[in-house]
Amino acid sequence: MPKMKAKSGASKRFKLTGSGKIKRKHAFKSHILTKKSTKRKRNLTHSTLVHPSDEAGVRMQLCI
Repeated sequence: MPKMKAKSGASKRFKLTGSGKIKRKHAFKSHILTKKSTKRKRNLTHSTLVHPSDEAGVRMQLCI
């Protein structure tokens, strides 16, 4: 049986941490930035972890 292929869109968006958690970037930082406050834009810069309730679905897409 051939290997399972991961969803290529998911593999571009998510990375694994050393402890096995899934890292993601924040949305809403690509355009229409003039109406957003500097603080809000700065906080969207940093990456964060995928919520535990979404983790199973992301793991399935990444085939891990």
